[in-house]
Amino acid sequence: MLTRLRRRLLAVATAAGLAGALLTFGGAPAADAAVPATIPLKITNNAGRGDAVYVYNLGTSLTTGQQGWADANGTFHAWPAGGNPPTPAPDASIPGPAAGQTKTIRIPKLSGRIYFSYGQKIDFRLTTGGLVQPAVQNPSDPNRNILFNWSEYTLNNDGLWLNSTQVDMFSAPYTVGVQRADGSVTSAGQLKAGGYNGVFNALRAQSGWGGLIQTRPDGTVLRALAPLYGVETGALPASVMDDYINRVWQKYATTTLTVTPFGDQPNTKYFGRVSGNVMNFTNSSGAVVTSFQKPDASSVFGCHRLLDAPNDQVRGPISRTLCAGFNRSTLLSNPNQPDSSAAGFYKESVTNHYARIIHDRMADGKAYAFAFDDVGNHESLVHDGNPAEARLTLAPLD
Repeated sequence: MLTRLRRRLLAVATAAGLAGALLTFGGAPAADAAVPATIPLKITNNAGRGDAVYVYNLGTSLTTGQQGWADANGTFHAWPAGGNPPTPAPDASIPGPAAGQTKTIRIPKLSGRIYFSYGQKIDFRLTTGGLVQPAVQNPSDPNRNILFNWSEYTLNNDGLWLNSTQVDMFSAPYTVGVQRADGSVTSAGQLKAGGYNGVFNALRAQSGWGGLIQTRPDGTVLRALAPLYGVETGALPASVMDDYINRVWQKYATTTLTVTPFGDQPNTKYFGRVSGNVMNFTNSSGAVVTSFQKPDASSVFGCHRLLDAPNDQVRGPISRTLCAGFNRSTLLSNPNQPDSSAAGFYKESVTNHYARIIHDRMADGKAYAFAFDDVGNHESLVHDGNPAEARLTLAPLD
């Protein structure tokens, strides 16, 4: 299932990749957790809107490995073969709850996305390679003028990982939650009062960043694109991060950048020094273990290309740390990374202002505003090894 999330785990690429990514967040799996084949997902519509809501549960079955969709009962259906050009996908929509109401469906062991849209169904297509996800950075995408958003989850034998995300865009707000076996509930993704409009207002006020906002022809605000897409579409200049990147490269030509990528392995350290256009990392024995070409804004915002992060134990963890340091603009202020304290994030004038603005308007400061926002546990994620119920609450657009 193609997706634009952490290919960062998903290369921004596949929901199947998300499974492995999410599994790293929860620590050791619960021993002998008796996770059933499906669990309830309670969807509450607190958005205060009168239009119909449509819900979709799309992803890769962790039972069969097939890509497909699940219906309201949690039954998984594999996608049929697609075509070139892409062919319409089967209607996988589930009627959502009306305003002020709650509806419970069941979700199976799957890794993927739970989409929801207001007033209109999402147009999904199938190619010979699988599902085509909405790509609203493309003006001709059929979903360009639909108000929609999605959450991401993995449910497997070790439990549930469920997160809110702004990696691709900031749009219709919602929170995620999990009810544990003891009845307690934990949630994530809650905006501060007025936070939804506050994000758009702050982007408009940040010189050069208001172009990320997309509206309908009638002026209705739909979303803000993540800065990766801003660079790709020209809404942000390709040089938007150059000043900071150049200063980082200059500093570490004469100073060592120390990366300790694993919180539970404080003795595993890598040491970065710049030589020309390349930052070389050595291990404690002095051997070069990986090297990075000087990145550009796309590589920084997407945590890909020149900052690619393979699912290994060396380059990937170092790249994750660099990506977080560039986006949070902590690489100049702290030569020991990752920087764990959010108090020092986004203090440079050249930074990921999209991520800064979103985090600033979250009730607990946590969000998935770029691909590796989980470095240091600053992401909006809930997890439980034996979940009784998952929750998705649609929030007001104010």
